[in-house]
Amino acid sequence: MINVTKAYLPDQEQYIKYVREIWDRGYLTNNGPLVQELEAKLKEYLNVDYLYFCGNGTIVLQIAMKALEIKGDVITTPFSYCATTNVIIWENCTPVFVDIDPETFNINANLIEAAITPETTAILATHVYGNPCDVEKIEEVAKKHNLKVIYDGAHAFGVTFKGRSLFSYGDLSTCSFHATKVFHTIEGGALISNHPELDKELHLLRAFGHKGDEEYYFAGINGKNSEFHAAMGLCNLPNVPDIIAARKEIFDGYDSFLNWDILSKPKISPDIEYNYAYYPVVFPSEKVLRNVQQALAAEDIIPRRYFYPSLNTLAFMPKHISCPVSEDMSERVLSLPLYVGLPLPDVERISKIINGHLSP
Repeated sequence: MINVTKAYLPDQEQYIKYVREIWDRGYLTNNGPLVQELEAKLKEYLNVDYLYFCGNGTIVLQIAMKALEIKGDVITTPFSYCATTNVIIWENCTPVFVDIDPETFNINANLIEAAITPETTAILATHVYGNPCDVEKIEEVAKKHNLKVIYDGAHAFGVTFKGRSLFSYGDLSTCSFHATKVFHTIEGGALISNHPELDKELHLLRAFGHKGDEEYYFAGINGKNSEFHAAMGLCNLPNVPDIIAARKEIFDGYDSFLNWDILSKPKISPDIEYNYAYYPVVFPSEKVLRNVQQALAAEDIIPRRYFYPSLNTLAFMPKHISCPVSEDMSERVLSLPLYVGLPLPDVERISKIINGHLSP
């Protein structure tokens, strides 16, 4: 079977070496030495000031909202994984959807200002497929209306925009280190800040809000991660340049083999260093997409409808807001298999199957 993704695994002996060290120390969690080492190396690799290694990519969004004291309405995108919106609802706020740009699939920054009300306190936007939002326009609007900005950068590890880490934009950024991501720690995530005044609070928020056994400051949450997860990150981090290079080769293969007279894909910003996190293609109709899915499944090839459905259409959303571009794109987009080790002959075979089933 060729799945949409496959987790990258480092040299087994290297990981076991870390495991032996963990066994010898008997220190498994609670901000252990490997967690601290990974945080230091991630800050250096990503060129950011403050980074907090946490349990997953969802809890870091929750902590970000809590740290910035977000309340009321939060402007967000309907084209993302459900975690982005679930966090807003979970934190007793109301998601206000703004439609997406038809070229980048990111939130349409030119539509944000019209959605602002007296109840709006923040913008939570996703860098979809690792492609940057219009961070400059969003910053302009946020400053004008005194709004906080959180970026869900689950897909954006290692991406730079105009020479800066994409995580350096906004008030806070988050990333997922799930096993399917470009860089992973099996399960994990990071909260990234460039604000020294938030440093102590973010440390405490992820550790129940207390320090030691006697210093209690406020109600925090368990956002910590373990030494075993940090060990996987320490093994994988030095390999990221090779991982990205291998993904680019597959990405370029699809670019060469697919029929672009009929298909399309999101436009990637020219001002970035990209990480090739996903390979989404847009079909002329949902019917064609389903035909292609069936043809691929017959060959044990499993792509993913990512993202589907458009989040504004979910029944549990507190407000119904029409987002026609997102609704249309979500019905026609399919993420193709992309992972280190996928042979180029298979990329060509997948492309030929797709090209052969593009008729309505």
